[in-house]
Amino acid sequence: MGQRNRIGTSADFRELAESFGSVAAEYDRARPSYPQELFDGLERLAGRSLRGARVLDVGAGTGISTRLLAARGADVVGVEPNEGMAAQFLASGPGLALVKGSGDELPFHDRSADVITYAQAFHWTRPERSVPEAVRVLRPGGALAAWWNVKDSGVAWVRAMGERLAAALPESYHGYGAVNEIDSHLAPFGLRSGHVRLHWERRVGVEHVITDLVSRSYLAALTPEKREPLLAVEREALLAEFPDGWVVEPYVLDLTVAITPS
Repeated sequence: MGQRNRIGTSADFRELAESFGSVAAEYDRARPSYPQELFDGLERLAGRSLRGARVLDVGAGTGISTRLLAARGADVVGVEPNEGMAAQFLASGPGLALVKGSGDELPFHDRSADVITYAQAFHWTRPERSVPEAVRVLRPGGALAAWWNVKDSGVAWVRAMGERLAAALPESYHGYGAVNEIDSHLAPFGLRSGHVRLHWERRVGVEHVITDLVSRSYLAALTPEKREPLLAVEREALLAEFPDGWVVEPYVLDLTVAITPS
């Protein structure tokens, strides 16, 4: 799977995953949110409203998606293993429920959830464990929803940024590739899948983009001495592309929703 395939060993995987704790504030401040059309698509494919649904938001991070699910009326619980991210979750979303756990070992009873979501997070699970765990916890006819919100590499400046980072960090840089192609992990469990692709954009300042980069695992795992020169190159390139300091970031958002047998 795209991102995971670019990580060499389980030790590399753990190190990158754990790096998020040190940049939780930057993550919450600079990572993009999600358009409401995403949740419209989720409801359409799931065949039910999020309002009143028992939702587990796995790999909730700082709660960006959890807060949006709650705003749609879901009875949502965040699930997050990283202590730094969990602390930021509680600070950013007071009143929201959070439990420590991961998609590979969900701390919930059988048939206790209507929807399980993985917002930018399914690739941090091991599908051979996380999919049967989701099937166990979902009620009959429940929905597993995974989505990835990725800068559109069809746009020249986005593609150039990725190429520079890949050249500078050949051992650790990871794009998302075909990470959203998860049907092969779902089919053995009798889950029928539907898909939605959305295109949207946001307008943010150059420093906001730089802060977003700081929150990426392949840069968060670096020491400041190694990270800052790379950020300086990206800042210069962004200012050359957007002299007024305002960046229009184009995104492609891929959503997969799989339904468990009734």
